[in-house]
Formats: sequence, structure tokens, C-alpha cells
Amino acid sequence: MLSMVMTKTLITSWEDLPVPLAGSVDATEAAYLETIKQTGGLPFAVSSYFASLAGPDKTDPIRRQFLPNPAEALADPFALQDPLGEALHQAAPRLIHQYQDRALLLAGGTCAGYCRYCFRRMWINQPKHFISPVELIPALAYLKAHPEIRELLISGGDPLTAEDVRLAELFRALRDTRPGILLRLCTRVPITHPSRLTPETIRLLKAYRPLRMVIQSNHPRELAEPAQEVLTACVDQGIPVHVQTVLLRGINDDAEVLADLFRKCLDLGLSPYYLFQLDLAPGTAHFRVPLKTGLALYRELKERISGLGFPVYAVDLPGGGGKIPLHEGSIAGEWEDPRGTVYLLQGTHGKLWPYPADKNVHKELFL
Repeated sequence: MLSMVMTKTLITSWEDLPVPLAGSVDATEAAYLETIKQTGGLPFAVSSYFASLAGPDKTDPIRRQFLPNPAEALADPFALQDPLGEALHQAAPRLIHQYQDRALLLAGGTCAGYCRYCFRRMWINQPKHFISPVELIPALAYLKAHPEIRELLISGGDPLTAEDVRLAELFRALRDTRPGILLRLCTRVPITHPSRLTPETIRLLKAYRPLRMVIQSNHPRELAEPAQEVLTACVDQGIPVHVQTVLLRGINDDAEVLADLFRKCLDLGLSPYYLFQLDLAPGTAHFRVPLKTGLALYRELKERISGLGFPVYAVDLPGGGGKIPLHEGSIAGEWEDPRGTVYLLQGTHGKLWPYPADKNVHKELFL
């Protein structure tokens, strides 16, 4: 359940956006927002704070991340309901065990606003509650029976949309079951709703170390002063913060924008971690950067920043192949799939996995 305090800060109607931003919503966008309400799909919601960072121009990199675009409704033959194939690795309700030494707990049921490129949009498009003690029982039993799991990613939805008391209950149960397991808290709240990360919450997180926070930040403007304050407070309290970035067309597909973001991270004591090629979720194709363009950007980025600020460029192989780093040798070939031309990417054990080739990035997807 979303905390009542956070609920009051969420904007769910475009008419309630800040005046310059609300005035920029045209008839096509407004009609599409109404369509979402009528037909379902990933809802529109944004925190009042994150909306305040956006400009009214349609190309604004913050605006494009939260305001629904009619391009979401265009057909994408490569879209997958479960882009990462998480259902194939479900070990217990809400528990995914794909990699030997780590597992993923889908603890959070909702977010502090919805990112339009979300790969888990088909899971969170209907409200879900924070994991209950009863739901947690089979996950705890599995973790106890599998000591090879040394790290637990806590994600969702966003776990920090829950009240501190619920977080404490979860962390306590995990620590009682697996005292030394590393907790990896996956959250976007420090970027989209930084005031949620109160001093009390940070002390709570500190009490359950070993714990690391993994945030997502896609543009240097997201690291505004309120976000800087809570993130440096976490670092000062001994909570390492790692940054994941999604490569997004029209938002950060520029080497200097990325370099600026990663330099700011370093200045704040944050560690750039992954730069992700977009997952193939429905309604997200207009954000997709052509793979070879991404590789060229990554080469240019390497010339602009030091190794300290250089994340791993990676992709989750569509349909459950797992995460692989991307480099010049990643593309093993091309293949004519019934859906169109695909690149063949080599996963573990030499298996080849398809990812849409650049020629399948259609202009009509970019409205």
C-alpha cells in the first residue's frame, strides 16, 4: 500500500500539473491520457516534486519520462509481456531466482510515479500492495534453503513507497532468516520523491547493513539539490549508492549528457553502475536507441570520463537470457525473423538471443 503521505503528493490528472506544464499538454496527449483511464494500461502518475523539474517543451527530458505519449499505443512486434522472462525463474510468489548467488524480491507494489519506459509495466499497471507477512513466508523458506544466495535485490514497484514500519518488518524478517545476506534496495524514490527519504528512514536502512542502495537516474537535471541532499546523507551514513541509467532516445542518447550525469554522480559519492539498453516492454519502442548507436555512444563516453565514472553498458537478453555486457563483439550476426531483422546476441553457454536490429527503429514511433 502506498503511504498516505506519498499519495497526497502524486499527480494523477494532467490538469493538476504545474501551470506551464499543464498548458503544454495538447489535445492529442490529453485524448491519450483519457484513453489510458478508459482502457487500462500503465496509469499516469507523477510526484509533484518530479513534475516541478520538467519544462513545458515536448522534448524536455524530464517531461518525456512521465507524461504518456500516444506512441505507446503503436504496435511493436518485438514487445514482450515479460521482457526479462522473470516468470521462468520464479522460485516463490514474488521471488525470482535467476542468478546463482542472488535473488530478486518483488516487495513493492507501486511507485512514486510511473516511468513510461518501465520494463515491468505489465506487472505494476494494476495497484498492488506491499508484500505481506503471509506472502513473505515461502520466500523466506526458499532463502533459508538456498545458502548460495548471498544477495537479495528488493524491488517491485518501489519498496520506499511503503511506510517505515513495513520496511522494518521486512528487513527484520530477512535478517532473522539470513543474518548476513546483502540487501540491495532498488529504488527511484530519491530521484522522484526525495523528501520521502527522511533522516529516520536513512537510520532505518543503516541499521540493516550490509545494505546497498541502487537508484535509477537518467539525466543530470534529476540530480537537483533535494536529491543530492538525501543521497549524500545515505553515503555519509555508510550506505553505498549505485546508479543505474537507462539509455533513452531523446532523453540521454548524447555522450556529453551521459558524461555530465556520471560526473555528478562521482561528485556526490555515488557509483555509476549500469547503462542499460532498453528492454522490450510493450509501449516503449519510441524510447529505443538503436543498438549500434548505443555502442557508438559508449565508445565516445569512454573518451570523456575516467574509469571511476564509467558504467557497464548492458542488456537483459529478451525473454530470460540474463544480463550481458554490450561491446563491439556482442553482435554475433543478423537473422531474418518473421517480425523483422534482428541482431543475434550471445548469451551464456553460447546461446544466441534476438534483439531488434537498427533498421527496425521506425520513424513513426517517435512522435
